[in-house]
Amino acid sequence: MAKAESPFLIVNPKSYLYGEKSLELAKAADKTAKETGLQIYFTCPYADIRLIKENTENLIVCAQSMDSLTPGRGMGHVLPESLKEAGAEAVFLNHAENQKTVSELYATIKRAKELGMITIVCADSTVEAKAVACMDPDIVLAEPTDLIGTGKVADDSYTIETVKGLHEVNPDVLVMIASGVSTAEDCYNVVKLGADGTGATSGILNAPSPAQRIQEMAEAIVKAKNEKF
Repeated sequence: MAKAESPFLIVNPKSYLYGEKSLELAKAADKTAKETGLQIYFTCPYADIRLIKENTENLIVCAQSMDSLTPGRGMGHVLPESLKEAGAEAVFLNHAENQKTVSELYATIKRAKELGMITIVCADSTVEAKAVACMDPDIVLAEPTDLIGTGKVADDSYTIETVKGLHEVNPDVLVMIASGVSTAEDCYNVVKLGADGTGATSGILNAPSPAQRIQEMAEAIVKAKNEKF
């Protein structure tokens, strides 16, 4: 059973990649995970989970979302057990592009725990992130929604205050800062400032070589962590 570790990198192509293109990038990320020893998550569409899991060895394959239902009725909803059996070891929840009600979010986190799946839960502000941390997810992604995809990273004080605030609420939660992160230098900075990990979509996919960008980001995160300790 996978366990969330610090530091980490999340490669999140959202729905820009699927099928063979998704697998191609996943294999590059898998190679980087092996070479650096860094915990790397790779998100993909539901239909690609099994394909990627069966063709990689070092990644944590991550579902883009899921619902809280149990086996039985629930036509059209995303069953946690089906994701787990396909090979997903982690799940994103409450992303700005697919938000949940508070009650459904809490119920889904509980379902993930029952199945031993790592939860990465998104929040739009430090206040919301603190509320999410009380639900005891593995990772809280605290990102101002208006910075997503802009290439503009939240200022240093946001990272420092968010990490401090979340650990006051839940010392065990890992903190991810990612909005606007697009370069290896961005990754280095947020981890050096106290974040446990980071990730990117456009910062990776828009790079001249997405595979090379993943490598650079992973190396920067490892470097930042080593310098901290």
